[in-house]
Amino acid sequence: MRADVFSPEKRSAVMRAVKSKDTKPERIVRAAACACGYGRRYRLNGAHLPGKPDLVFTSLRKAVFVHGCFWHGHDCRRGARKPKDNSAYWSAKIARNRQRDSVAIQALQGAGWSALVVWECETRNADALEARLADFLNP
Repeated sequence: MRADVFSPEKRSAVMRAVKSKDTKPERIVRAAACACGYGRRYRLNGAHLPGKPDLVFTSLRKAVFVHGCFWHGHDCRRGARKPKDNSAYWSAKIARNRQRDSVAIQALQGAGWSALVVWECETRNADALEARLADFLNP
């Protein structure tokens, strides 16, 4: 087991600095929604819906989740990377995140909503992201 390069206090400060709202991938997805012509038709961080979707298109009954590959256990290169320190904790945490995401999407679908998950790695190709959003949002 490797020792952490930071003291526990510094590690705590570093982890506190990780944002959950208004992240760069979220801003990229919002820009793509604007490019598709849906710039003023969504709300952010829908607290009234299961899972608090990042973008909520109420009139369309559609929700978009922007997931970080590491935090939500995506099968891409970044998401497949597992921390060496405290690996049991991180494996359990990511499994809980995946389970919570699944329950939230099922609850949304049960309430008549459509949900789209956009992974952080997918935000790097603007054209493909825009096409995927347009396909999802067009009735």
